[in-house]
Amino acid sequence: MSRAFVDEDRHEEPKFVPPRAPLPEGVSNYVTENGLKELERELEEWEQKLQSLMQEEEKDEREKRLKANFINDSMSLLRERIATAEVVSADDQSRDDIRFGAKVSLKIGNAAKQTLQIVGVDEADVKKKKIAFTSPLARAIIGKKEGEDATLKLGGESRPIKILKISY
Repeated sequence: MSRAFVDEDRHEEPKFVPPRAPLPEGVSNYVTENGLKELERELEEWEQKLQSLMQEEEKDEREKRLKANFINDSMSLLRERIATAEVVSADDQSRDDIRFGAKVSLKIGNAAKQTLQIVGVDEADVKKKKIAFTSPLARAIIGKKEGEDATLKLGGESRPIKILKISY
């Protein structure tokens, strides 16, 4: 068959939907109470985008279909994360050592003091000083108490960590 008779517009390339933050196989999807609320807000935003898109009077129906597919795929990934979320309440955590949801003040090597919170993978945001519980730094300090030392191993390098304060 000649390519002249093939309708090129019928073959639609789906837009790439980036995966959610990685969660290692077999690891529970822990979230803070606030983290679950953020995921639910994000889902509402996607739903509003889809509703707005469906109400648009676009001339290009193909582009509208591609956008709708992208939004639906994004919502599907998000719904899966919400469905598997296990909320860990700060009230249920030990106050003596670092656990999920803890805010920790620490020093890594000779760097300045910093404060960060250990959160779920979808909540992690370095700009907000929130790190995933699966991160190397979180794994190095979970279970430690105020005043204790830990070691952060990155590749072949080790950095000392001093735990200064823990709060929830």
